[in-house]
Amino acid sequence: MRTTVTLDSDVAVAIKKVRQQEGIGVSEAVNRLIRVGLSRPAKHNIYQHRSADIGFKVDVTNIGEVLDLLDET
Repeated sequence: MRTTVTLDSDVAVAIKKVRQQEGIGVSEAVNRLIRVGLSRPAKHNIYQHRSADIGFKVDVTNIGEVLDLLDET
């Protein structure tokens, strides 16, 4: 497939480096760098729920009571 892309300067430097190290053309260097990027596992942020003791317990089955309690504080 042929297409035109605009490369950021850091990407162009990486392509040039791979070309010089391995003696390959631009297309092959671009494809190798893309494959390396695609093979890396995605980074996922793990959600960690934090809680704190606020000193009292609330029965949340009665929303009106909860709202009254919040108005008092």
